[in-house]
Amino acid sequence: MRYFVVFLFLFVSVSSFSQENNTVTKVTGTIINDNTLLPMSNVNIININLVNGTTTDNKGVFELNVRVNDTLHISYVGFQSIKVRVTNDWVKAKTTKIQLTEKAYALEEVVIKSHYLTGYLEVDTKLIPVAENYRFSISGLPQGYEAGEYSPNALSKVLGSVFNPADLLYNVFGKKPKELGKLKQMKKDDTVRNLLQTKFDRETLSVLLGLSKKDIEDVLERCNYSETFIRTANDLQIMDAISGCYEEYKILKRN
Repeated sequence: MRYFVVFLFLFVSVSSFSQENNTVTKVTGTIINDNTLLPMSNVNIININLVNGTTTDNKGVFELNVRVNDTLHISYVGFQSIKVRVTNDWVKAKTTKIQLTEKAYALEEVVIKSHYLTGYLEVDTKLIPVAENYRFSISGLPQGYEAGEYSPNALSKVLGSVFNPADLLYNVFGKKPKELGKLKQMKKDDTVRNLLQTKFDRETLSVLLGLSKKDIEDVLERCNYSETFIRTANDLQIMDAISGCYEEYKILKRN
């Protein structure tokens, strides 16, 4: 009987602790410049675990729903991005102060090259290099595929990747199914979408998906997106491209 009471006490304690850690609560924080100690407005804060986000007001203050041990990704243009873990004392105190450090940039030499234009439109348009990208529409699929620069086997590569379910992105999506499952949550949060729309460095997207920047490029290449699109698209466009390809991958895998 005594051992049963001890076991019951431990069980209740562990259950209570686990429930407390999984409780979603709202906390506040203040972001300041670690050099000037002044508050920073419009800083982006994203909860990687719950996939929700917010920005600081003109006093550097933000509010966000979190759980204990959640990780927040904090970023601002020109400053080092950081990850902050939500601790028990932060949840109990309801507020905390976080410092960001400004980046140090080394300016590089810029070389401007001329195309030696003649002034005649018909001639000059032929002198300027243009990257040709081709998209193919495949019956039964909701969107087309970019095959990149033109080559004789471009279409066969697209068809081969689509109609080989065993090979289609298996090595990429198979590694991170739960992380890529966050895509639906990311698309629902306006703060996350607005942030990704202004970014081109893949940093926030990489953190949210748990993929390296190289993995993201690998995903897009396997989805037959062109090198130009991969290089120039903003993070929101990249997320939508991965999301669409991932949904098609799941359909093909089930079939």
